Amino acid sequence: METSLTQPINPATLPDATGNYTHGTLVAGVRRTVFVSGQVPWARQGAVPEDFDSQCRLTWHNVFAVLAEADMGVRNLAKVTTYLSDRMYREANSRIRQEILGDHRPALTIIITDIYSEEWLLEIEAIAVE
Repeated sequence: METSLTQPINPATLPDATGNYTHGTLVAGVRRTVFVSGQVPWARQGAVPEDFDSQCRLTWHNVFAVLAEADMGVRNLAKVTTYLSDRMYREANSRIRQEILGDHRPALTIIITDIYSEEWLLEIEAIAVE
């Protein structure tokens, strides 16, 4: 079931939110909340793709696998935090995120940081509500 109890908050006093995010997300009437631990570009067999695009898609796949176990999907996402291992992945990350989220705009944070394993180029954690 992909219901959405989220409403974007974009105050007129702030610059327009560019990319596919909102400055804030109002969540009302929630029955369930799922906190998705940081997902990494690991396939079940432990394989890690070498290129960023493949890692990013696999990581999103892993996020949605967790959500699917709770009968949730993209429209349930209220907050997404993405950790990138290098600033050079910003544009590819944004492009793939827009593809995957479509017109859904959760609250979003992107952090450039060192990642736990050197072969992982990103990690994504999320909060979903129903």
